[in-house]
Amino acid sequence: MGSEKITENTTTTAPAKDAPALVKKIGRTTYIVRIHFSKTSKETMSDKIKRMLKNEIQQM
Repeated sequence: MGSEKITENTTTTAPAKDAPALVKKIGRTTYIVRIHFSKTSKETMSDKIKRMLKNEIQQM
C-alpha cells in the first residue's frame, strides 16, 4: 500500500433540479452519482432491460 499513488479527478457541473443521486461511502471516499434520463430516447426502461438481458445471455 505504501507505493500506491492516488489521484483525484473531479468535474463540476450544475446538477439538474430534483435530479436523483446515489451516495455510497467506501472507506474514506464518498461517491455521489447523479442520475438523468434522456428526453429524446425512444427506448423505454423495459426495452432497455430486455435488450441488456438478451445481450448478457448471448455472451454466455
